[in-house]
Amino acid sequence: MPNDFNQRIIDEFRANHGRVGGPFEGGRLLLLTTTGARTGAPHTTPVGYLPDGGDRVLVIASAGGSPRQPDWYHNLLAHPRVTVESGVFTYEARAVVLVGEERERAFARAVESDPGWAEYQRKAGRVIPVVALEQIANGGPPNIEARSPGEAIRLVHDVFRRELALIRKEMTNGGSALGAQLRVNCLTFCQGLDNHHAGEETALFPFLAARHPEFAPVRERLRLEHERIAALVGELRRAVAAEESPDARAEVVRLTEELEAHLTYEEEQLVPLLDGAAR
Repeated sequence: MPNDFNQRIIDEFRANHGRVGGPFEGGRLLLLTTTGARTGAPHTTPVGYLPDGGDRVLVIASAGGSPRQPDWYHNLLAHPRVTVESGVFTYEARAVVLVGEERERAFARAVESDPGWAEYQRKAGRVIPVVALEQIANGGPPNIEARSPGEAIRLVHDVFRRELALIRKEMTNGGSALGAQLRVNCLTFCQGLDNHHAGEETALFPFLAARHPEFAPVRERLRLEHERIAALVGELRRAVAAEESPDARAEVVRLTEELEAHLTYEEEQLVPLLDGAAR
């Protein structure tokens, strides 16, 4: 039987590129589509996630502290290939259940960032599984839920804006300590930003330069801004890696200010060119 509450969240998530209100507002949420263990039919469920670096995220089969495993967990045990929607990107992933020390470390990170996970564990009376969703490379460009190339740029930029805002909020709420999960969040963000800028330098900018000679001065400015942001990302990495991280918050603020100015300028310059080229 369809879950009306879940369906409302799914509809809102898809209509607003991953933004939802209610209990999930301001959190990290994805849509997980599994294949039914008995029926073979697709089932989509909104679930919270944790960044885990690289091309994978973690989801926790808490079922709100229920003693029963959630249906989506049974499904992925039978069919580990799943579909993940972030609100901007859609991709295929391989579900891997973490075991032993790896599961314990991941769950401890989750509890440190949100004690509610420990309460779910207490209520459930079972070992709550932690599952890694490992993105399967498709050998081509990412599948972005956008109606035009210009909108795709804006949506990808908004992913970085939202994640950086979450990190700043987590740093504010975390007091003086910088927890293990927050460190992972920062390093995952840094890696994603590096990859994004590398993709622009190697594919997007040459594409525009070949079609728009007037793009040359803009490209040079963006290149210099990428270098400046890469230096700030390096400073954040060093601050996060330190045993004591009093400078991490200051580095996040510096990066936020520089990155917002860069993203705004890039959108002003690139969106008209991209959408013009697509016509």
